[in-house]
Amino acid sequence: MLKAHIDSHEQQLLATSRIPANSGHTLHKGTPREAFIRQFLQDHLSETLAIGTGEIIDSNSKPGEPRNQIDIVLYRRNYPKLDFGGGINGFLAESVVAIIEVKSVLDAAAMKQSIQTAKNVKALKRNITTAFVSGFQPPGILSYVVAYDGPASMRTVAGWLPAIHAECGISLPQMPPTLNERVGIASPTVDGVFVLGRGFLQFDNSPIGFTTDDLRSTHPSLNWGIADTPDGNLLLLFLSITTATSGLSGSWLEPLPYVSEFRVPNYYAAP
Repeated sequence: MLKAHIDSHEQQLLATSRIPANSGHTLHKGTPREAFIRQFLQDHLSETLAIGTGEIIDSNSKPGEPRNQIDIVLYRRNYPKLDFGGGINGFLAESVVAIIEVKSVLDAAAMKQSIQTAKNVKALKRNITTAFVSGFQPPGILSYVVAYDGPASMRTVAGWLPAIHAECGISLPQMPPTLNERVGIASPTVDGVFVLGRGFLQFDNSPIGFTTDDLRSTHPSLNWGIADTPDGNLLLLFLSITTATSGLSGSWLEPLPYVSEFRVPNYYAAP
């Protein structure tokens, strides 16, 4: 039932995406397609997650400095956010579960932009105190790419990665031989790429995947799971996000680093 339902939405998204293709400006093509993905997520993800767009800050961020504009930010509702106006927000890094970049067409240039964004976001500092955890907890902010079109094979996308990672100064970690060990290692690049109706590429640290430990032991340098498939791509994205938010965590924000420069002149303590 679940697969059939979300596969139908994957086909619906592809069909609906043809409507803005009639516009004459790339922004008028891309913005509605982002909205289509955002609406699917709002209709299907847990209400513990909120969905926004804007930029992500940490305690070291400075006013006016350049930051990535993120198409879709999935963040926890019990954390604050900054309202910049016009539906654009600033999200605390501690609140963000995942980011999603939406592409009309995935090519090498779009892939490089998404990977650089992922690197920047994952470098942000998170000030969180944790008392307990139960179940899977992502080792950091997750980064996904969703595209409506792209190469005929996802192997082409995988072939772009070594050169892009070298250009962006990203080195993949040495991965241990079992999934239980891998789930605690954060991806320094994107966590997944999903081309609707075409296939997916997934960093091999996710509890939701198809690689076995036998295959990992046979190929210790394996970092990615790759598939060319006309369906199941939106489902895998949905399952990945759902798994990332289904565990329990007794955690809270440490706000003082955000106001480390806050000073009050002429402050006195009284008995």
